[in-house]
Amino acid sequence: MSTPTSLDLPDEVRRTAVDTSRGRFAALEAVPASGVCEKDAALLVPGYTGSKEDFLAILGQLAAGGRRVIAIDMRGQFETPAAADHDGYSPAALGSDITALLRATGARHLLGHSYGGLIAREAVLAGADIASVTLMSTGPAALTGPRAEELRSMLGFLGAGDGSVPEAAGLQAGISDIWQSYLEPAAVAAGVPGPIVAFCAKRMLSNDPDGLVLMARHLLTAEDRTADLARLPGVAILVIYGEDDNSWSPGEQEAMAVRLGARRVCIPGAAHSPAVEAPATTAGTLTHFWNAAEVLEAAQP
Repeated sequence: MSTPTSLDLPDEVRRTAVDTSRGRFAALEAVPASGVCEKDAALLVPGYTGSKEDFLAILGQLAAGGRRVIAIDMRGQFETPAAADHDGYSPAALGSDITALLRATGARHLLGHSYGGLIAREAVLAGADIASVTLMSTGPAALTGPRAEELRSMLGFLGAGDGSVPEAAGLQAGISDIWQSYLEPAAVAAGVPGPIVAFCAKRMLSNDPDGLVLMARHLLTAEDRTADLARLPGVAILVIYGEDDNSWSPGEQEAMAVRLGARRVCIPGAAHSPAVEAPATTAGTLTHFWNAAEVLEAAQP
């Protein structure tokens, strides 16, 4: 779970919603102070249990580069309504949501953080019209290691370890127990300020419980589609991660970048959430990459 360091909105950022052919999605939108967008827009997709607020520290800096930037809550996350049924949380359906958001916003650059990277990949493989895709702190396939074990333990605690999806009321109570017994004490022990802890509680308990279960299952079973992505022509790819990432390992992400023929950037001093832990370096890297991708696309016949 990414934890914002501040919830203050920069002057260039506002809360909004994006209406698409697949429904309405809660969003944060940043535009240059001048109001003039000289560069292509970018769409930012958060990770599992995350939200648009995970990008607050970089939105203003990205917009200062002359572009509109939109960060969203995915289906069933925080302030975006839940899916109508379980099929709405399939990787393909979530990828279709992202494609609809790209069309609605006109964004040409797509970034997915962690689980959001797996979903961004789904959109690209389904034919989303973009100039670039950035996989931030995202691996090539299913999550492994200690973080995967944490997810399996969570599913077991919620009574969903056998592949079923328990009743919503029971799931909600279980998620509340996980927050109060584990996540909140961990945040307090880490020195997270009270208002941020309160926000994280509200966000966690606002997620659709069914979505949390079904997204977790995808995280634990995702196929390696790196080769499919590598075969796509005309899309610039960036793989960016923190040097201390504790989800997919830095080595795993580096190997994925090599297979993709992608640009790779390892952010010093960051772990799994570079946008929070090293915002200036992350924003500068993204702006440079997006500018280069636009030049490359303009040069193509």
